[in-house]
Amino acid sequence: MEIVFLTFILVLSIFLGFELISKVPATLHTPLMSGANAISGITLAGAFLTAGMVGSEIGAWLGAAAVTFATINVVGGYLVTDRMLGMFKSKSGGGK
Repeated sequence: MEIVFLTFILVLSIFLGFELISKVPATLHTPLMSGANAISGITLAGAFLTAGMVGSEIGAWLGAAAVTFATINVVGGYLVTDRMLGMFKSKSGGGK
């Protein structure tokens, strides 16, 4: 019964995420998605816990892969945010 409930939550979150993203204007899409990637630092913390608490070698390898992918996601989110903010900086170099 629990697997049915969790599957329902997963499917509902997929539809909700699709609807939310489709309603965001193109000018806001990249900053919002990069912010969401930065929030995935929580995933990185979970990956660290997974990599350190497993008792099998395959679990340690999977945990290390999770740390690698989560780090790429977080760093990519910050790089995209920095690039988007750079588009709004003044090119004159003087003042505000």
